[in-house]
Amino acid sequence: MMSANDNIGNKKGPFFRNSFFYGWVIVAAGALLLATSFGICFSFGVFFTSLQQEFSWSRATTSSLFSLYLLFVGVFSIWGGRVSDKYGPKLVVIIMGAISGLSLIMTSRIESPWQLYLTYSVLLSLGTGAMYIIVMSTGSRWFFKKRAAALGIIGAGSSIGTVIMAPVSAWMIAVYHWRSAYLIIGIIAWCVIKPAALLLKTDPSEIGAKIYGEFTSETAELPQAPAVGGFSLREAAGTGNFRLFFLIWFCYAFCLHMVMSHIVPGIEDIGVEPTRAATILSILTAASIPSRLVTGFVADVVDRKTIAVAFALIHALMMLWLVKADSLWMFYVFAVIYGLAYGGIDPPVIAMVSDVFGLNNVGTIMGFLMIGWGIGSAAGPYISGLIFDHTGGYQLAFLTGGLIMALAAICILGVKTSYNYQSVK
Repeated sequence: MMSANDNIGNKKGPFFRNSFFYGWVIVAAGALLLATSFGICFSFGVFFTSLQQEFSWSRATTSSLFSLYLLFVGVFSIWGGRVSDKYGPKLVVIIMGAISGLSLIMTSRIESPWQLYLTYSVLLSLGTGAMYIIVMSTGSRWFFKKRAAALGIIGAGSSIGTVIMAPVSAWMIAVYHWRSAYLIIGIIAWCVIKPAALLLKTDPSEIGAKIYGEFTSETAELPQAPAVGGFSLREAAGTGNFRLFFLIWFCYAFCLHMVMSHIVPGIEDIGVEPTRAATILSILTAASIPSRLVTGFVADVVDRKTIAVAFALIHALMMLWLVKADSLWMFYVFAVIYGLAYGGIDPPVIAMVSDVFGLNNVGTIMGFLMIGWGIGSAAGPYISGLIFDHTGGYQLAFLTGGLIMALAAICILGVKTSYNYQSVK
């Protein structure tokens, strides 16, 4: 039989019908928001060559456009997490959606390189940078049981968006122009983000509901029982766990954005046409979708740390594979296996943050941890471009990425998932 806590959606009202739980609407809306924002973000690799040729830039300079965007993502995530915790996610995301569309439309009309840094690197990061933190922290507040599964579904949206946006962007660039492509994407952002944002609710109490699988004396004994209440930001920042999560996100972002920004031009270097090279990015992100979904459910019943370490090590091994990749089939193998690892590491790590630090200030805490993500995101693409400009290849860059992901695995092992906020007060 279903327990009372599992049937918490069995309530009459505007947001419930029979046993339906509104938290799953939050999951769907969050997945759609990430699909849009990450589809825009990770399509940069498809625009890379067009921008480099338009402005006669080196690869390091072209990469710096994306690196600066990602650096500001870390900065604006702090703002987004704190404002969302205080005022709720709906209003914040609506404003972000308006800025996202405007920034892309302005990008399509630029006349000089410095304007591109303003419209893309700064304004687009303001519009999309905090989206991940906001939807993940909001989703966390709706679930006690099945938290990792819910976050895995939300995270799958980011992969779906990239799968769709990469080839569509390549097609629009080939048929029209990169300027027209950004104009169309900006309009899409306006049409999708605001309607999805209107579905967001801060937490179950906003509609008189309870968290899915509400914390009780029975659920407290679950293997993945998260902290009740939560750390303040100051308390969290004083722990070793906070520093380890900071390093984990730095390492993961460094490697991931190195790949996302340079894999397409790297494949083009061996003579593959741009549209076909972009399909590698689509395959990589497509492979991450089932991985996110399955890992999310598994991470609710199996030790999350073990899963995260395993995927971090697979990341490292595939970066070493990439060092030797010199034919298209090797890139296809990389795309599938790396995609599985990329999708699988997110749900357990994000769920561990909520487990360790609790839910009260999870948006703010994740926002500050995003500083590490932003620094890593900015450093990965730029350093890779710099290495290419000096060596004529990506081998040293990919080797560096592999070593950094090995460090991430060590940091994950060091996280103490057994203590919660009550033990430090």
